[in-house]
Amino acid sequence: MRRLVPLVSLVLVMSAVADAQTRVTPDSTPVAHPNPSGAPPQTGTPTTPLAPVDAPADYALGGGDTIQIDVPDLADEFTPDKTFRIDGGGDLGLPIIGHVQASGLTVAQLEEAIKVKLKRIVKDPDVVITVMAFGSQPVSVLGSVTNPGIVQIGGRKNLFEVLSMAGGLSDDAGYKVTITRDLKWGALPLANAHIDDTGQFSVGWVKIKDLLNFSNIGENILILPGDKIAVPTSELVYAVGNVTKPGGFLLNQHESLSALQVVSLAEGFDRTAAPQRAKILRVVTGSPNRSEIPVNLKALMQGKTPDFQLQPDDILFVPNSRAKSAGYDALTAVTAATGALIYTAR
Repeated sequence: MRRLVPLVSLVLVMSAVADAQTRVTPDSTPVAHPNPSGAPPQTGTPTTPLAPVDAPADYALGGGDTIQIDVPDLADEFTPDKTFRIDGGGDLGLPIIGHVQASGLTVAQLEEAIKVKLKRIVKDPDVVITVMAFGSQPVSVLGSVTNPGIVQIGGRKNLFEVLSMAGGLSDDAGYKVTITRDLKWGALPLANAHIDDTGQFSVGWVKIKDLLNFSNIGENILILPGDKIAVPTSELVYAVGNVTKPGGFLLNQHESLSALQVVSLAEGFDRTAAPQRAKILRVVTGSPNRSEIPVNLKALMQGKTPDFQLQPDDILFVPNSRAKSAGYDALTAVTAATGALIYTAR
């Protein structure tokens, strides 16, 4: 049963705080297809409400956070969408009760603070608060991006948008993005997500190629405060010896390159090459030496043998037709790869 203050007093109180109200209209901007330029999305007339975000119980509210406040006993006084934004100073302006300092409080603590103020108007008020969007919160974006460091996200941002806020990918970016999330926010919504050795973080990764092509929208996940995003530098494969353009080739968004792709990137062989005696020099785990894998590139080019994939850091060495020994070839290849020019494989 509602026990209300006299009508005249209530009207005066509502008038005094009317200017302090900070209701917001829900943002209907979709998150599945971010603006590739990284520019702030254009907002028009909203048509759909925000969806709640799953904030941990100990999450401290801050400036810019958008919350929904449901007070069943005052359904008419609290607008139908019941949505309010905490301002930059951490202040929350509400109907009837005026200002509440919300910054630094958990949802449960803010619910209690509002209940205390509402008890002047309603006996045993019920207050339910739901976090609808986060304000400016830090996210680490490190590795091969244009502007690595801390990015302050405001509102709902997905992975693509946060990478855009960091200036986008560098030319030497690898083929995947790794995301690390504190388990207090729950596990990452990715099929490959796993808990790290400390038992405190969920770790998963997304292929950059899929992200850029929007081929798997579900992996363009919502980024939460405190997430760590890492873009490793691309690995390389090398083509050296008697090829037209010797050097190292960045894999970029590719996980590997085939032998034919590497020969193509190296623009084929020179006139003195012996492609039938080519070899791959591959790193041996735990050893300073490389294994030698014979490759008949001549037969491969003629379609007589199947193509195969080179692993990261492999060296494809094409000897001279006058080469005298395998040992000399291998030494020459490793030395050449060390000082090779680097090219992109895009």
